[in-house]
Amino acid sequence: MLTVPQDPILTVLGKRTLRRPKPPSARDRLRASLNAPVAEAAPSSEVTVEHAAPPHPLHTQDSIGTALRVAREAAGLSLPDIALTTRVRRAYLEAVEEMRLDALPSRPFTIGYIRAYADALGLDPDIAVERFKSDEPVLDEPLRAPVGVPEDRDPRVAALTVAALIALAAIVMWNIAQRAMMAEAPPAALAAPGEAERLLAGLKTGPVTLGEPLPAPVESTTPPVYETPGLAAAMGLKSNPEASVEAPSPRPVGEAPPVDLAALQPVFQRQGRIYGATDPRLNTPVTLQALRGAALIVRGPDGSIYFARQLMKGEAYRVPRLAGLTLDVSAPQDFQVFIGGRSAGVLPAQQVLASILVAAPPPAPRPPT
Repeated sequence: MLTVPQDPILTVLGKRTLRRPKPPSARDRLRASLNAPVAEAAPSSEVTVEHAAPPHPLHTQDSIGTALRVAREAAGLSLPDIALTTRVRRAYLEAVEEMRLDALPSRPFTIGYIRAYADALGLDPDIAVERFKSDEPVLDEPLRAPVGVPEDRDPRVAALTVAALIALAAIVMWNIAQRAMMAEAPPAALAAPGEAERLLAGLKTGPVTLGEPLPAPVESTTPPVYETPGLAAAMGLKSNPEASVEAPSPRPVGEAPPVDLAALQPVFQRQGRIYGATDPRLNTPVTLQALRGAALIVRGPDGSIYFARQLMKGEAYRVPRLAGLTLDVSAPQDFQVFIGGRSAGVLPAQQVLASILVAAPPPAPRPPT
């Protein structure tokens, strides 16, 4: 048996010489070795010839772009179909097929497009990338922005920039105009040199003598008290102008006028609700009746409140028979005191001990008129 050793470039078959295509990748050689059937032993009189594995479709054309186009046409697909599958623009796919790298983005983007293109055709993306890298070696070039992608800029930035420039130009023009107006303005009027020297020579030097102080103006003096004619006679005062009449002191604001005792009712008459115990054995003979709306508070010896109410006009309160009670009212002239049913005037003070009123002698009855 005669065995011809395998040449990496040429294979001799009889007298014919065949040119072997480019060597497949390591992946293809491994796949071919696993799928190749076991060859039977040839007769001793024949020459054993090793046949080369078919080349990969991506290595059958001059460039990776042409190989992808041929594979696409063989699969019956169009560029819009590939663009829809890969989500890559059709213009980029056409540039990949024609290998127009200047129409493509930077190298990483181009490699991604080739990988997606091969995957959409059912080819090995790694082999496609290796073919591209062998055809187009790595170049030290900076990254470029994708071609045809618009740059989104905020229009407000441009508007603010223009407004700032306009404001700055207006300020500069205003300053220039002000300087021009001041330059064209006539000079200030000045006194003649001779007149200025005369005025300066007339100035006195040394201490200054001040005059006597002026009297206060008439408007600032206190005017005499005005007396209304006939007012003294109307008020029952002495009409003698020589006699000194003392005017009554004004009553404080909010204080009720004094009560005319002669106008009070002599005996107790019920004019409204009566508060207190109904049993006469529990009450003292003292009864308070409100002449107008007023407050009444009855406190015990320890300060505790036995009764507190705002009485209306005509309402009354019977003072209970308890020791140490204090009657606290809003105003003493607002309550009339009745002892045993007869009037004893009004309360003597704003706070009064009930024992004082109980111990007071009953008023004498008025003579019949």
